[in-house]
Amino acid sequence: MMGYDREFSKMPRYLKQAPMYSGQATEEVRRTVSEMLSRIERGGEKAIREYSRQLDGWDPPSFLVDPKRVAPAEAMLKHELRQHIAFAQSQVRAFAEAQRAAMTDLEIEIQPGINLGHRHIPVGAVGSYVPGGRYPMLASSFMTVIVPKVAGVQRVIACAPPRGGAGIDPAMLYAIATSGADQMLCLGGVQALAAMAFGIEEFEPVDMIVGAGNAYVAEAKRQLFGRVGIDLLAGPTEIVVIADETADARLVAADLLGQAEHGPTSPAILITTSYELGRDVLEQVKQLLRTWPTREVAREAWEAHGSVVVVDGREEAVAVSDEIAPEHLEVQVTKDEQDWYLHVLRNYGSLFLGEQATVAYGDKAVGTNHILPTMGAARYTGGLWVGKFLKTCTYQRLTEEGTRRIAPTVAAICEAEHFGGHALTATMRLQRLPERAGSTT
Repeated sequence: MMGYDREFSKMPRYLKQAPMYSGQATEEVRRTVSEMLSRIERGGEKAIREYSRQLDGWDPPSFLVDPKRVAPAEAMLKHELRQHIAFAQSQVRAFAEAQRAAMTDLEIEIQPGINLGHRHIPVGAVGSYVPGGRYPMLASSFMTVIVPKVAGVQRVIACAPPRGGAGIDPAMLYAIATSGADQMLCLGGVQALAAMAFGIEEFEPVDMIVGAGNAYVAEAKRQLFGRVGIDLLAGPTEIVVIADETADARLVAADLLGQAEHGPTSPAILITTSYELGRDVLEQVKQLLRTWPTREVAREAWEAHGSVVVVDGREEAVAVSDEIAPEHLEVQVTKDEQDWYLHVLRNYGSLFLGEQATVAYGDKAVGTNHILPTMGAARYTGGLWVGKFLKTCTYQRLTEEGTRRIAPTVAAICEAEHFGGHALTATMRLQRLPERAGSTT
């Protein structure tokens, strides 16, 4: 259904079935991004400026945002909004700090004289892309600026597109600055990612790029991977709701449409054990779309990519959901059933348990990260978190006793592999060791 074409092992019934959606970049997108990146790598800031002028009508003296612009932006925001931003930031920071505290360095003497360990070392510099094309995404800066700073990243550059020819949206600028960005860049799209990956005259390249964006941004991240690290490749946002007969049909419908408003290609799927609930949700979607604030986009997404699936029981609900491996997964079932789903479900980006846990909470302020895998990638990866910005690097420390224990094994394996030079590096150390006291020749 979403992301890949494998068939379900069982045959659920569909009250509404959307066609398969791959979410893969088109050949035109791949070719355009490749040409842009090649031109920017050759032409540097001049090429970036040409693309910015052509695509966004933005050609400032400097793409770097002067920190003095933050105060006027702050003055444009209501006090209540600033308080809400601060609350959301504190939630994200607190959870990231708790995650970081759970990641401890390690050293163990695995054999006498053989000490092995690892350290969690922060990435040196991170580029955060904060999308702001269709909507000014304030919360994205919480997820992609605060979290790397908690991880210990020394330099975080936040990049956001211009809006209306007047620079970064004031609320976005304030959110980025107060999240702790060390530098701010007003650029959008592919040229923004290229600037962060290649560097321009005003700042050095970064080591890693994170953040969501449109198809061109996602493809740019894919093509830049290797030159820089990335968080993950994100396609259109997705939601799956698993619900039983006790769920509120209107709330389920609202949550489906809430994610559908992201864009016309956003899949929204209900998996239910109740035919009656599925029928009621379809009716509630129709009613809500009459007055839904973003009904044009939400309706297009629902009509093209909305599905309602009726399954025989909770086991089949899990099988269907795990096959989809959705970005967001809500479970609206009785309280007694929630822990069962928590421990049995395996493939999802983030899980929302119970009627009170809606995706919007995770997207904006509850504290978990909203940069999550899409298109079935939850089968093999989780979302962005503090650990993504840490390199877990191992080390070894050996004594003479350690060499006595390990060198014969290493030499034998190397000889079997026909790596004679490798074997010598072990046997030479062994031969140089003094004889043990009391040993006989």
